[in-house]
Amino acid sequence: MSTANKTSPKRKLDILHISIHGLIRGENLELGRDPDTGGQCLYVLELVKALAKDERVKRVSLVTRKVIDSKLSPDYAKSREKIDDIADIIRIEAGPRRYLRKEIVWRHLDAFIDGTLAYLRREKRVPDLIHAHYADAGYVGRQIAAVLGCPFVFTGHSLGRVKRQRLVEGGVNPEEMEKRYNLGARIEAEELSLDAASMVCTSTRQEVEEQYALYDQHTESRMRVIPPGVDLTRFDGDGCPEIAESVNAKLERFLNDTSKPPVLTIARADERKNLPGLVRAFAKNKWLRENANLIVIGGNREELDKLPPGTRKVWLELLRTFDDSDLYGIAAYPKNHKSQEVAGFYRWAAERKGLFVNPAFTEPFGLTLLEAAAAGLPLVATHDGGPRDIIANCKNGTLIDPLNDEEMGDAIEAILSDPTKYEELTTTGHREVRNHYSWAAHVATYLDEVYKIIPEKPRVRSNSSIRGALVERDRWIVMDLLPRIENESEETIARWRDLFENKPVGFGIATGLSFDEAWEVIHRCGMPQPGFVISSLGAEIRYGETGVPDERWNNQVRNRWNREGIVEAFSTLDCLSPQDDSFQHKFKVSYFMDSNKAMGRVALQRILRENGISAKVIVTAKAFVDVIPVRSGKDVALRYLENRWGIDPARIFYFGSYGNDIAAVRGRNLSVLAADSDRVLRQLLPRPRLFHASLPGLSGMFEGLDHYQFIEGSKPPKPHENEIISEEDVPEIELHP
Repeated sequence: MSTANKTSPKRKLDILHISIHGLIRGENLELGRDPDTGGQCLYVLELVKALAKDERVKRVSLVTRKVIDSKLSPDYAKSREKIDDIADIIRIEAGPRRYLRKEIVWRHLDAFIDGTLAYLRREKRVPDLIHAHYADAGYVGRQIAAVLGCPFVFTGHSLGRVKRQRLVEGGVNPEEMEKRYNLGARIEAEELSLDAASMVCTSTRQEVEEQYALYDQHTESRMRVIPPGVDLTRFDGDGCPEIAESVNAKLERFLNDTSKPPVLTIARADERKNLPGLVRAFAKNKWLRENANLIVIGGNREELDKLPPGTRKVWLELLRTFDDSDLYGIAAYPKNHKSQEVAGFYRWAAERKGLFVNPAFTEPFGLTLLEAAAAGLPLVATHDGGPRDIIANCKNGTLIDPLNDEEMGDAIEAILSDPTKYEELTTTGHREVRNHYSWAAHVATYLDEVYKIIPEKPRVRSNSSIRGALVERDRWIVMDLLPRIENESEETIARWRDLFENKPVGFGIATGLSFDEAWEVIHRCGMPQPGFVISSLGAEIRYGETGVPDERWNNQVRNRWNREGIVEAFSTLDCLSPQDDSFQHKFKVSYFMDSNKAMGRVALQRILRENGISAKVIVTAKAFVDVIPVRSGKDVALRYLENRWGIDPARIFYFGSYGNDIAAVRGRNLSVLAADSDRVLRQLLPRPRLFHASLPGLSGMFEGLDHYQFIEGSKPPKPHENEIISEEDVPEIELHP
């Protein structure tokens, strides 16, 4: 166990890592299978394994999406995969059972949130920390952390603003770019994650200065540069003879002379990885053609026509470049390899005094560079991101411009043609990669930083007298106060009240009004009396007519709340005027908006972010603006209630009518949208647990109750039932804070 640089912890930690897309299992990762199963999957898995070896960690889990697909290994269908006594992989069902590319998974993230919270309730587990990886997990993780009241850590890995820049520079049509990648939603999810994060983990200073700095909520004080680790044990000793034999067989069938020093690269066949650029650089250099071999390990492929479009495009370009340059006999590009053979490729190259090249246009991490250095290979790498820090620390290679083929070829030749320089780079890299990039060193620094944001006392699941009144209800109907509730007939109101007479059905309100205002409407309209009221857009939760406040929720939402800062930041905007004091709350700031000067929500949110303020801006009908704490919201408050009192989301009937209901109706609640609901809700596609009523107002609610047979207590549909999604569907997610 690593003991370096350790603090003296008062308790051992329970940590939850979330990485949703791609394919993740404990062993034999299918790296390079597609653009979603790459370095991030390996990094997160190895981080979890390394954390489990540290004495400061009590439990660590990697939470990912469950995939039940006949085209894939049954490994991905296991609900829990045990790694060791401390670490495991937890798989959550969300959306269709089959494998989906990450852009399509976005429309099921709210279901993933509910599924993860349900798992934690079943296990009676209260993690000390939620750490989310990539934008999709950021969307999920920050809301789970808000429900649980624990610190949230974010690692972006690759960022949407950077990708958008690269695609624009590459001439990609903006409309096509947004349709395929939904970068607007991804970037906003990243902004929201940075809003909520207590700590942001990066691997290099370049990420902080050139990538995260592009974001409005980039806050230097919360950035932590912790270089990624690499499993160095895979490169100790001579390796497995069977693996060595398999690797040799894969390569020698391509090469006339396997004794020549190899120029090795290992990367997904992704346009960003610039593999054709390396092939051109090798082909244009006469010395390399005569004295070296080129080895390209670009993932697995069976038939080109069955590859994803982006991967197929890269391989067609690669094969054309190999052929045009006539590299037969001096270039190898095997179709398949197993994950355990990756270390074998590095060893094969090191035994023949080769080197490793990373020619990518952008490289946030550079894990392959660390692996290559650990195996004893000098490096030639792109002058971007991780490689800059790695080569500066390990002093074992050269940085190049990936757009300059001649420079790349000359740099490779300069190392391979100079035995003295080669040995110096090999020796230095082999030593320094272990000093700077071992997993033990990474985990020691990581945990030191984590303890700075962890509360001293652990949170516990407390009991309360309120619990009995809540859990005695078998099912719940939850809704806002409808816009035209006064226009409903007395007969309809009476029918509504009758739903709760002598039936195990509870009633809850989730509204933007204050608690007192909500009860005034309830009394005036003769409505059923709610068991709980989520008021002020989730800023407050109270129970019963006496309004017993949920103090735990109050303590959670006050996290990083700066009411005075919000008032000051908006004080100069002539489009906003404060609402009356009766509409204000200690955890809510409310304004009227002049429709002739109206600003969009994103513009208002940016103003707060530029002032270093973490909060949620909600705009309704371009006339009302509300600002609430980053950890509040109607959907987050409802999930908090479900989690605290053990209410199954499938036992909640949520009747949506306002735009701020959008996150709540996309989860595992049985949701119904009134025919006269806000436009943003009507645009959502129907799903097994999302029904569009044909009638307005309370008539639409009754229509939905009949649809689900909710009062009769029928079983809810499973999340994947009747779910049909085309891979070409535009990802359906509009991020509301």
